[in-house]
Amino acid sequence: MAKASSTGVRPTIRMVAELAGVSTATVSYVLSGRRGDGGPGVSDPTAEKVKAAAERLGYRPNQAARAIRTGRTNTVILSLTMLSDPWSLSVIESVQKAAVPLGITPMILGDADWVKVLGTHNADAVFVDAVREEQRDALRKLAEHGTTLVVFDEGLEPEGFDVIRSIAGPGCRMAVEHLLHGHRRIACLTPATASGTSGGSRYRAYSDALANAGIPEREDYVGLFDATSAGAYAAATRVLSLPDRPTAIYATTDYAAVSAINAAQRLGMAVGTDVDIIGVGNTVEGERMSPSLSTVGPVDFFDKLARLLLRRATAQSSPEATAGPAVLDFPWHLFVRESAPHRSAATRLY
Repeated sequence: MAKASSTGVRPTIRMVAELAGVSTATVSYVLSGRRGDGGPGVSDPTAEKVKAAAERLGYRPNQAARAIRTGRTNTVILSLTMLSDPWSLSVIESVQKAAVPLGITPMILGDADWVKVLGTHNADAVFVDAVREEQRDALRKLAEHGTTLVVFDEGLEPEGFDVIRSIAGPGCRMAVEHLLHGHRRIACLTPATASGTSGGSRYRAYSDALANAGIPEREDYVGLFDATSAGAYAAATRVLSLPDRPTAIYATTDYAAVSAINAAQRLGMAVGTDVDIIGVGNTVEGERMSPSLSTVGPVDFFDKLARLLLRRATAQSSPEATAGPAVLDFPWHLFVRESAPHRSAATRLY
């Protein structure tokens, strides 16, 4: 919003135009950030003169008025169930990196109550990372009323919104089978109340893989926690403190795997040597930490999500942006890193 100048008069677009010696239309065009989109040409020297005049006067565009005029808010909303999860942090980092050069501000919702917020707040596009059964009708109604939505869900169909579908089950099976190459005493860290179908399929991948390998599932090797990093840390500590502790841990999320690494190190264990740990999600934090986290997940998921969301927000002319809502599938891959290296027969831990 424009602010008062040193004379006490709030600077206007006309004042900027007079100081720069150009038309108000030129000022509006330059300060809107639309240069280079195929509109009327404005030379770089003229654009710099306009920006210098605006800076000298202390002029700032009125964003509320612009939103009314253009129908855009220059914001995107990210509804993320668990902000401390490395997966959520990877989403935020990727979207922010893509949004800032476009002059778009990401707004973060951390309580998953996106239905209430979207009923009163507008944004150019919205990403929702979880949809409860009772929220599905609200999702469809928002889309019918013109809200641009990108939804992460394994089962929804695109009813006026894009669906990012990344089926976890087969990937999780790869994670457990990777551990089975070197271990028989494998524990599982999983939330006590799995949210949606993905949590259940991730645990079933563990149960099914053990059964197919002829390994009985042990109740004391299943570390249930309250879907927080602290809860995962406590569950990992309990499991790793057993007299016949597991030699490997499969965690159904990367944040639980990171907590397990911290717990193992606190107990004096060398991760990747004394105990192998693998997660689910292929998050940026897991790749960057030391030891780096072995995991399963989609390739380039976060950057592709950010690019799609920003294309939807800006309605850029591209086949992906202008086509109707669609399902985007992301196949999963195994990423073998330091926390659970490949095991040869000579290095197996039983």
